[in-house]
Amino acid sequence: MDIAVTGSTGLIGRRLVADLRTAGHRVLGVVRPSSSSATGDTISWDPAVGTIDAGGFEGLDAVVHLAGEGIAEKRWTDDQKRRILESRTQGTGLLARTLAGLQKPPTVLLSGSAVGYYGDTGDRVTDESGPAGHDFPAMVCVAWEDAATPAVEAGLRVAFLRTGIVLSTDGGALAKQLPAFKLGLGGRAGKGTQFQSWISIDDEVGAIIHLLGAGTGGVGAGAAVSGPVNLTAPDPVTNAEFTKALGAALHRPTTILPMFGPRLLFGRELADSLLLTSQRVVPTALEASGYSFRHPDIEGALRALLT
Repeated sequence: MDIAVTGSTGLIGRRLVADLRTAGHRVLGVVRPSSSSATGDTISWDPAVGTIDAGGFEGLDAVVHLAGEGIAEKRWTDDQKRRILESRTQGTGLLARTLAGLQKPPTVLLSGSAVGYYGDTGDRVTDESGPAGHDFPAMVCVAWEDAATPAVEAGLRVAFLRTGIVLSTDGGALAKQLPAFKLGLGGRAGKGTQFQSWISIDDEVGAIIHLLGAGTGGVGAGAAVSGPVNLTAPDPVTNAEFTKALGAALHRPTTILPMFGPRLLFGRELADSLLLTSQRVVPTALEASGYSFRHPDIEGALRALLT
């Protein structure tokens, strides 16, 4: 397959591009003109100013759209919230309109989203049929997905990748937690009863390839999926359970994380959203399409990553 990937230099994108190329697919990174990656098999775009090399997408088989400002990189000031929202809606809208106007468009667009769509679900088990939440991450996800409407209306198969916490030692939440946990200073946040919907980097990338129909086993049921797809492991765990499993994997004791530190560093809204929001999200659509998880439980996932 010929596949374009935005966000190709990010945590998920790097691994996805590598695995697709290893499997024999041609992958083109969609990058800004000033990017150091803007050589070879790339397509140029700049969502902030609305420019894109539309011709580079003609005749491709698929596009995976992963680009967007990191949601937890900076304190949530009004300006940072605007950047987070616009980095998703502007890029998605530009890409969707471009694909919709092609003579020979790709047949599939896998567009990034997040389990933040559901807001705080408490103890309630939530699948793709769950309603949108009302907090800032939910508002962003709703607008993010709505921006892909032109591609949907043009007849492309569009799936929204509602991704949970991606576990990887190369970046993301786990990599940030590891130094403290290795020192025996890691701990649960608050009461620890809040649920975390997570997925290993192996399964995140494996699920995307499955949904593309680009796996080594050929085109399967994943290549027929459209609409929202939760990219989460089938067994969400509480923060306390995650803390215990990570401590055990590292053979270190754990404690309780005082919230005043993260709130001071990130601000109360971002810190509480990251650490205290409860999301018990399950991958009903992904499992129904026949995807088989490599790491369905948190203990096995952490052992695979850390040993």
